[in-house]
Amino acid sequence: MDLMQIEQQSAIAVAEVLEQAKLKMGDVFIIGCSTSEVGGEKIGSASSMDIAGAIFRGVQPVLRARGVFLAAQCCEHLNRAIILEREAATLYHYEPVNVLPQPKAGGSFATTCWQNFMEPVAVEHIRANAGMDIGGTLIGMHLKEVVVPVRISQKTIGEANLICARTRLKFIGGVRTQYQEDKL
Repeated sequence: MDLMQIEQQSAIAVAEVLEQAKLKMGDVFIIGCSTSEVGGEKIGSASSMDIAGAIFRGVQPVLRARGVFLAAQCCEHLNRAIILEREAATLYHYEPVNVLPQPKAGGSFATTCWQNFMEPVAVEHIRANAGMDIGGTLIGMHLKEVVVPVRISQKTIGEANLICARTRLKFIGGVRTQYQEDKL
């Protein structure tokens, strides 16, 4: 597995999503990641801290440069809990829970984020503004309503399929309603 290529693919993908999602400073970007799938194996079968590190090195500088918080979705063994910076949890009033992610209980990407964040916390639920699902980890439960697919040139990271999304404000009103074009 070419870790430099994974790092580059991750950086390109997150930059493209950010461009389309028009996130603002302080917004939250969630990533669900199966390092097993990135490595060409079945989800949950071959967790890799090396692959997780490459993805983290690719995405974190891009997000940090825009002032966007990275949130990492844990695996099903931690009920898809989220790892993020305490600053983000405080800002959005997310209540921390007591758990320490591990490669086989939380996942390698969440563990890598825990090890590299300045002050990591785990929370049960968030409402992210956009995100990337690397390898079929199902991040939808942690996105705000209404979710809109984002099509980017990068279709995979390593061997894992990549699905990206952003959110938009809900449309309300009837037939006479007009909408703010810049909020679509």
